[in-house]
Amino acid sequence: MARRKAADKFSNSDENEIQISIQNTSQLALNLEIIDEIPEQFQKRDFSLYLQLASKESSLKTYQLVPKRRGEYVFGNLNVYASSKIGFIQKRYQFANEQTVKVYPSFIQMKKYDFLAHSKKLTEFGFKKIRRIGHTLEFEQIKDYVVGDDVRTINWKATAKHRNLMVNQYQDEKSQPIYNLIDKGRVMKMPFEGLSLLDYAINSTLAFSNVAIKKNDKVGLMDFADQIGRILPAQNKKTHLNSISEHLYNIETNYLVSDYSKLYTYVKRKINQRSLLMLFTNFEHLDAMRKQLPYLKAMSKKHMLVVIFFENTELERLHHIDSESIRDVYEKTIAGTFIYDKQLMVEELRNNGIQSILTKPKDLSINTINKYLEIKAKGIL
Repeated sequence: MARRKAADKFSNSDENEIQISIQNTSQLALNLEIIDEIPEQFQKRDFSLYLQLASKESSLKTYQLVPKRRGEYVFGNLNVYASSKIGFIQKRYQFANEQTVKVYPSFIQMKKYDFLAHSKKLTEFGFKKIRRIGHTLEFEQIKDYVVGDDVRTINWKATAKHRNLMVNQYQDEKSQPIYNLIDKGRVMKMPFEGLSLLDYAINSTLAFSNVAIKKNDKVGLMDFADQIGRILPAQNKKTHLNSISEHLYNIETNYLVSDYSKLYTYVKRKINQRSLLMLFTNFEHLDAMRKQLPYLKAMSKKHMLVVIFFENTELERLHHIDSESIRDVYEKTIAGTFIYDKQLMVEELRNNGIQSILTKPKDLSINTINKYLEIKAKGIL
């Protein structure tokens, strides 16, 4: 007898364990070859496990699968080929064990960064410790002045109206709205190490949202391409993380050009309170960024905008190899031009009052969380 055990949900881009329990019910010791019908997305046609079992003996074998795309994956049957130790005869057994699993944004990565966020050794994992500067305050009420109140908070209009000194009272803002804006246009189809930029952004969004909600901030979500997708209003309930995960699971990209004018219009109409906007996108050319710059500047006037885009790690590799031919020199020069363009983008965004993150895809989550913690510590939202 043989049976596969797998979780109903897999974590995208992570190792997910599958267990196969098998029992030899015959009177003979057997050599066994187990061939599991793995989902077609993994493209593993020759996967098999080998073991020997004595009569009535049981065993548990495990293996790992690393999915690179979200969606439904279907396992087929378990096939077991049994032969005696002499090996003259081999018999096939098939066990019906069909199972559908859903691959979700990386909840393993989310849990990893949740653990690190409470660790005292954050710097070992790439996290920065930033001293908190000042406070982020929100208006609470107008009250009578009493000795000891900060004179800088005197409300002169209210003072004139009541003919008595009145001051504005503020409190630490405990919950700030944050929106993840995910570009799902064609620029996000580019793959690095088997994972698309879109899926890197989705995994990072889930990990970052978990940290922000645990710090009592409200997190929302919007995806866009040539059209605006569904918007998830900002909340800080613990159950809201499930809604974010489900939303991210269903985001699909296309090959169309993203419309930043529609994004700006929608943000202006739907996000009324000043918020932190984390925009996950990519620009390969300086001209491509400049084309969208008017809309980025317009959004940054009311909100704090952080533009998150990617280093091309393949170009980085080309840029640092030794040149052995004219072709190598040409490729190295082109790679250097693209890399320099990315640095110019960061500088131009900064000159226009827009914060940015230029990151390797694999470092996206760490750098995104770092930027969030920096903004929180400096109280600049």
